[in-house]
Amino acid sequence: MTSDIVVIGAGLAGTRLAVRARQLGADVTVLGEEPHAPYNRVLLAEVLAGRYGPEVIALPGTPVRRGIRAVRVDRTARTVHCADGGAIGYGTLVLATGSNPVLPPLLGPDAGELPDGVRPFRTMDDCLALAAAVRPGARAVVIGGGLLGVSAARALAERGAEVLLAQQGERLMERQLDAAAGALVRAHLEELGVEVHTECRVRRLRGPRGTTAELADGHVLDADLVVLACGVRPRTGLARSAGLLVRDGIVVDDELRTSDPDIRAIGDCAEHAGRVYGLAGPALEQADVLARSLTSPGPRYPGTRALTRLTLPGPLAAAHDAPPRQSRTGTVAGSRPLDLAVFGQPDPLPGDDVVQLADATRRAYRKVVVREDRLVGGVLIGDLAAVGALARTWESDEPLPSATPLLHLLTADGGF
Repeated sequence: MTSDIVVIGAGLAGTRLAVRARQLGADVTVLGEEPHAPYNRVLLAEVLAGRYGPEVIALPGTPVRRGIRAVRVDRTARTVHCADGGAIGYGTLVLATGSNPVLPPLLGPDAGELPDGVRPFRTMDDCLALAAAVRPGARAVVIGGGLLGVSAARALAERGAEVLLAQQGERLMERQLDAAAGALVRAHLEELGVEVHTECRVRRLRGPRGTTAELADGHVLDADLVVLACGVRPRTGLARSAGLLVRDGIVVDDELRTSDPDIRAIGDCAEHAGRVYGLAGPALEQADVLARSLTSPGPRYPGTRALTRLTLPGPLAAAHDAPPRQSRTGTVAGSRPLDLAVFGQPDPLPGDDVVQLADATRRAYRKVVVREDRLVGGVLIGDLAAVGALARTWESDEPLPSATPLLHLLTADGGF
C-alpha cells in the first residue's frame, strides 16, 4: 500500500494536518498508535474529573488507522514498517509523534514498568486508569506543579480524593505564570482541598505499589495513588533510528522539512529555529502551514507569532482550536472557576515597563510587560475582558500608540 502523505501520530498536530490536507485534495493516511479515536489531549483532565466522557473530547472527521505502531522508516524505499508486520509506502512522510512523559528515577535503578499505584498523566489510557483507581477519600500524591500537575490535582480533588501536590520549584506553573499569578492558582487549588507543597522534592517511591513517597526533607507520605506530572520530552526515537538530524527535537526548517526533504515533522516532536514549543497552538499552526505547503508550494513556517490558546480544563476549552502564538487562556474549574490567560513573555527584563492591577477580594490580577514601545507579554487572572484586545496588540507586534497611557492597557477594552 502507498499513500501520497503518510502521517505517523494521531494527536492534535497529525489529525489537524490530515483534515486540512484532505480538504485540499491530498491522499493522506494517518497511523495512530493508540486504540482510541483521536482526542483533544488538553481536555483529558475533564474526563478524569468525570465532567466529560471520552467520546466528548474525540476529534471529529479524522479517519485514522488505529492501534498501528510504526517501528522503522526505510528512507531508501520510502516505506514505513509497522509492529503488526505491515508496511506502507509514502511520497511524503510526516512525523507527528508528539512527546513522552518524563518519568523520574524515583523507583530505583532496577525498576522496570511502573507499579500499579503509579501512573503518568499523558494518554487516554492513563486517564481512564486513574479514573478507575480514584474514589472519594482516596489519598493521591501528584508530583509536578506545572500545567499537567495542576490539572490532575484539580480533577482528582473534584472526584473526592485527598490530594497533595508536590512541586520542586518555588511556585506553581513556573513556565507560564509569574509569582503573583501562581499564588492565585495555588489559593484556588487549596480552596478545593488540595494540599500544595512548593520547593518540595520527592526523593523516592517505594512499597509494593510504589505509593509510599519519601521527601527530600525526610517526611514519608503514604498514598493510594501517585500521579507523575513531571513534564514531557519530544518523542524522537523513530527519527533517530532513521538517521534524521535530532537535537532536543527533530530539526526542521521553515518548510518543516527534516534533514531528509521527503520527511517533515510537526508538533511536540519538532524543533524549529532551536526551539521545541510543546504547546498545542504552535502544533496546530504548523499543521495548517504544512497542509498548504504540501498541496500548493509556497507557505513557510515563520515561528509562532499568532495567538495560541492552551487551556487549563474548564468551560473555555473549546477555544483551544484557535490559531497560535505562545499564549494560554483557560479556566481552572471548581466551586469557584478561575479564568486565566498568559501570553508572550510575562517575566520582565531589566528596563521593561510593567503595569499591574490586583484585586484580592475578586481574585483578579492583571499584568502587562512593555519593552520599548511594544507589548511583549502579560498575565490576566479572574477577569479576561481585556484579553482579546491585548492579544491582538501583542499578535500584531506593532508599536503602541504614544498617546495611550500604559495603564489603559489593563482596561476592559485593552486601551483601545
